[in-house]
Amino acid sequence: MKKKYLYSLMAMAVAAACHAETYVPPDNTTQSDFGGVGLLQTPTARMAREGAFSFNYHDNDQYRFYSGSIQLFPWLETTLRYTDVRTRKYSNVEAFSGNQTYKDKSFDMKLRLWEEGYWLPQVAIGLRDIGGTGLFDSEYLVASKAWGPFDFSLGIGWGYLGTSGNIKNPFCSVSGSYCYRDTSYHSAGSLSAGNMFHGPSALFGGVEYQTPWQPLRLKLEYEGNNYSDEYAGVIEQKSKFNVGAVYRLSNWADASLSYERGNTFMFGFTLHTNFNDLRHYWTDSRRPAYEPQPQDAVLQHTVVANQLTQLKYNAGYIDPKIQIKGDTLYVSGDQEKYRDGDEGVVRANRIIMNDLPADIRTIKVTENSVNLPQVTTETDVASLKRHLEGEPLGQETPLLQKRENPDIPENTEQGWYIEKSRFNYSLDPVLNQSVGGPENFYMYQLGVMGTADYWLTDHLLTTGSLFVNLANNYSKFNYTSSDSVLPRVRTRVREYVENNYYINNLQANYFQYLGNGFYGQVYGGYLETMFGGVGTEVLWRPLDSDWAIGVNANYVKQRDWTSPTDMMKFTNYSVKTGHLTAYWNPSFAPDVLMKLSVGQYLAGDKGATFEVAKHFDSGIVVGTYATITNVSPQEYGEGDFTKGVYISVPMDLFSAYPTRSRAQVSWSPLTRDGGQMLGRKFDLYSMTSDRNVNFR
Repeated sequence: MKKKYLYSLMAMAVAAACHAETYVPPDNTTQSDFGGVGLLQTPTARMAREGAFSFNYHDNDQYRFYSGSIQLFPWLETTLRYTDVRTRKYSNVEAFSGNQTYKDKSFDMKLRLWEEGYWLPQVAIGLRDIGGTGLFDSEYLVASKAWGPFDFSLGIGWGYLGTSGNIKNPFCSVSGSYCYRDTSYHSAGSLSAGNMFHGPSALFGGVEYQTPWQPLRLKLEYEGNNYSDEYAGVIEQKSKFNVGAVYRLSNWADASLSYERGNTFMFGFTLHTNFNDLRHYWTDSRRPAYEPQPQDAVLQHTVVANQLTQLKYNAGYIDPKIQIKGDTLYVSGDQEKYRDGDEGVVRANRIIMNDLPADIRTIKVTENSVNLPQVTTETDVASLKRHLEGEPLGQETPLLQKRENPDIPENTEQGWYIEKSRFNYSLDPVLNQSVGGPENFYMYQLGVMGTADYWLTDHLLTTGSLFVNLANNYSKFNYTSSDSVLPRVRTRVREYVENNYYINNLQANYFQYLGNGFYGQVYGGYLETMFGGVGTEVLWRPLDSDWAIGVNANYVKQRDWTSPTDMMKFTNYSVKTGHLTAYWNPSFAPDVLMKLSVGQYLAGDKGATFEVAKHFDSGIVVGTYATITNVSPQEYGEGDFTKGVYISVPMDLFSAYPTRSRAQVSWSPLTRDGGQMLGRKFDLYSMTSDRNVNFR
């Protein structure tokens, strides 16, 4: 009876809509059960707006789906998913995984081939469960066409989406091998393309209807899966038609309910936002008003003191310096307030212009990072004066301003500064976490990190941090013997974090700007939780260039994990590790950074790491990386190779005041010993972000 009522409701809604006027449907895509834009069990060719992020949860008798979907580009959707198989245990060894149900990790992607036209539908090709165990691995080609409030979709699927085999696999006519598909499950994290577009195929499709009541959308689909080979066990399918509804609770949340297979209810919710649309709401001081009071050639002490104070608190330069040489006035300092360094330059210019000596023709503002000069912005005083005073309509002139390599005068006629504090400290909460482990789905370490920095000279920094454990559940981490032949450089994580307190790092760093876009550093000490040693890094980063090259070389030893005092000692394991890294910001994708690092890793294996990072308008960065070394999948162990994703979030989106601080959340499906880099605290490319306006 329930099924009849649902089908009747759908039929009534369709009949009512046929009498309504045709209109352009709103841009409010909805998520499928698996995550990603779609109907229920099946995808559509639709894409969310670029920057859209959705966290999804869907639940039925056999599976719980936890997924996160990000629209990285208008033509590319990516989805990460954990599937909780409610009918299966993680392992048969209770001492290892207890009563935890099986968790499957998977990654999906959908690529738009072309957009919808007047006659042509939108078409997309997609892959589901790439590089996973293969529980839900599928490939599909799908088309979508809107007609008034209706959005119709029709596709062909292989693998999980095509097990009913209601049509012949079209690739079988190319080669008989395409008629067969290996349905055995793979090891977690492995990547295999040998099955793609093989085996039975099936048509699927459906319609999504936007009701006159704006928050409500209805769905009807026909699926190509017959549930004949389910990891959850035998699943009965009484109908291939599924119906459902999505209700928009707010502009950031949806609730959904569906009736599937003719015998199963599925419910879920989606939390969504858009990384391009997020904006800060902090309170900030106003830009200085233009109130010029021309000064004599020699600035008075009270005037300079006021300028330096404003440069520090209004423009964000924590150690401001003012110098005069000839007809040029120089301003420099570490910008630690505004993520957009141009804002600091605008404020600095206004501060200087209000009390400018009459014979000054040029202002040069230099932004520093840890006392490393990055970029100088040169501004013509006469041009700036015209802009500040306002120009007649139709007679506007361009501001004569340019960015150049750092220009630091050696001999000056006048100079004033506020000395930077040589000693700084902080106390911060720390939450380290991992998701999806076999022993426990969620593992965490909650603690407090105390950090202290002391500048011995303008270029030599000593820094250290002490971590105090407040709570963690890593005692459930039962991975005590490696299934890899490699040295255990990362899989002893439990032994390290179980200490109640430990020195996280204690090191000295010497930084130097070498000129012509070259930067360098040398360092030594306890460099991270698990390793200590010495190293050096050199970076060549031409100003506003779309490329850079860096190299680092290190000799490190493994720290002892036995106790907090023993962590100040070293084991017998040592290794030389380092990488040559190329950075590229392609002109055709100015919001994308690509990195390729080639070298030797902590376990002595050699290979390369490829990383791609997408920068959104809000400053949020979403990145993914993969490392392939000369270690075979069998030697590496479960997962085959190192990979992961991360999201870096600027804290000024949440703070009450502007700040350059960022927080990063990383996810790696498995931690193994191959392809592991040294965790260096300071990275020259990140420290010189102001040299490229695209990545600040």
